[in-house]
Parts: sequence; C-alpha cells; structure tokens
Amino acid sequence: MGDEKAPFLEVENIKKVFGHVQALRGVSMNAYEGEVLAIVGDNGAGKSTLIKILSGVVHPDSGSIRISGKEYRDLTPKKAIEAGVSTVYQDLALGNTMDTASNLFLGTELTKGGFLKKKQMQEEARRLIDSLDIQIPDVTVPAGDLSGGQRQGIAVARLVHNGGRLLIFDEPTAAMGLNESNAVLKLIKKLSGQGYAVIIISHNLPHVFLISDRICVMRQGQVIQELKTQETNMDEIVSMITGAVTADITGD
Repeated sequence: MGDEKAPFLEVENIKKVFGHVQALRGVSMNAYEGEVLAIVGDNGAGKSTLIKILSGVVHPDSGSIRISGKEYRDLTPKKAIEAGVSTVYQDLALGNTMDTASNLFLGTELTKGGFLKKKQMQEEARRLIDSLDIQIPDVTVPAGDLSGGQRQGIAVARLVHNGGRLLIFDEPTAAMGLNESNAVLKLIKKLSGQGYAVIIISHNLPHVFLISDRICVMRQGQVIQELKTQETNMDEIVSMITGAVTADITGD
C-alpha cells in the first residue's frame, strides 16, 4: 500500500539513550496516509520512547524525522501538533465535567463579545462527531458520563478538529469491553479510510490483525521487521516479538 506514494512520516536511524539504557538503537520506519500501521513488541522494546519522540515529548540523541517532507531535528509537542502529528494517550486527557463540544474546543473556544458561542460549538461538534461515525447521541452530556469508547471518540475528534493528519493511539482498547473495543476499532479503520495516517501501539494482536495494514515489530530498541499484515500471521509475529525466530533488522 504505502510503497506507491511518499510517506507522511519518515523516521530514520533514531537513537536514544537514558543513562546506561539504550532505549532505541537506530530505528527507521515510515507511516503513510490512508493506512493503519501497528507497532508491536514486548515491554522494553522501545515503543513508548519512539512515540514520545514522534510527539515531541522526548528528543532523540541522533537520527532524523520528516513530516510531509519537512525535516525536524528539534521537534516539540507544539511543533508536532502544528505538523499534524497528534497522540491519543491511554488517559485521554479529557475534562470529565465538560461536555463533548467543550472538550473539542478546549483552548480554541469560539467567542463573540467575550461570550462563548455555545450553540455554534455544539453544532460543529455534532457535525464532526457524525462525520467520524462516533456514537454520542447528546454532545451536551459530560464526558465523565460517557463510555470508554465514546470518550476515546471525543479524544480523536479533538485531534481531528485541531488539524491532526497522523493520529497515534497508545493501547486504544486497553481495559475496554467487547462492544467498546469494536467501536474504537471501527473508528480507527474509518480514519484511515478517510485518508488519515494512523499508528497504533497495541499488545492485542487479534485487534492488530483486524485493523492494521502493516505491522512493525520492535524488540530491544530495534525494528526487527516491517510486514504487510496480510502477508504474515500471529504465530510469526509472536515469534519475532519473543525472539524465537530471527529476522533482518532494520537500522543498526
């Protein structure tokens, strides 16, 4: 899929050391618009460090990051968001007492004469929620009263509203029931279908195989292999994660 067009995100030979721990050992990978890339690996594989670097939270020691063809050597959270890279963390960072519209417009509220344009914000929130097929019947209900899947939907809609083009999900279905998980997976697949680039970090391999287009396997700070999902299987991926089989390592 991604081989036919330029990547939205290009990561080349990223390295990061924390004290005596070499968290990333020359990681290279690409992400494309219109696809879901799953990054999998055991605890300590380097997944979280990589995502923090892509989000601008952590600075790499060396290597390069290109977003839409532009290279970033001093990426910050603000620059990442401006470049279209947004991350949905497990805690979602929502205001539980705030409704859907207030969460979507947090920091970008619409005002006139010093007063909030609540009706307009609610109407725009409704249109965005509907366009993403997120099942929230009433956008005036506090986020804290919604299900986990609905809350995940608000977090995603906020990133889209803020101009996100690459959406990164950190364990998007963790601690969710079957129905909620299915709703979130459906949303992620819809996002890629609408042309967004999507990266998911997940330990749930059945979910990974259900929605991903490519799988990037990490182990001990390195990318072990990148595979098209349809050209591999769960046993092969598990073997790579655990080191039961060897593969050509990307990077150094």
